[in-house]
Amino acid sequence: MTGDLPDAAARRIALALVEQCVRNTRLEDIHAGTVPESLTGDYSDVKVVTPFGEIPWNEVSRISDPEMKALMIEVVNKVYTFISHMEDLLSLKAGSRWNRPEFDEALLKTARRRAAERSKV
Repeated sequence: MTGDLPDAAARRIALALVEQCVRNTRLEDIHAGTVPESLTGDYSDVKVVTPFGEIPWNEVSRISDPEMKALMIEVVNKVYTFISHMEDLLSLKAGSRWNRPEFDEALLKTARRRAAERSKV
């Protein structure tokens, strides 16, 4: 049991929410670019050449501040719409083939801490 939801329902909601509210966003446009090949496999051998010098691939920001802001606004609006119309949006397409959702340990730790704080009041 996850909060007030059965675990199977929570997993299905998580998959549908991410598929419809995160995956199908401008994140797809960012992901659509060309990814460099790496002989080492860790990209330490890849550099981006700019007019101001080379930047190691592992140090390059792949998303600008304006892109991140626009992405977060879009995700929040989609999540709000999803939550407001969940009954009609719980269908899965590609998400039905994704890995089974698991608890994020850091977020779960925060949830448990907040639940303990609430129970003290």
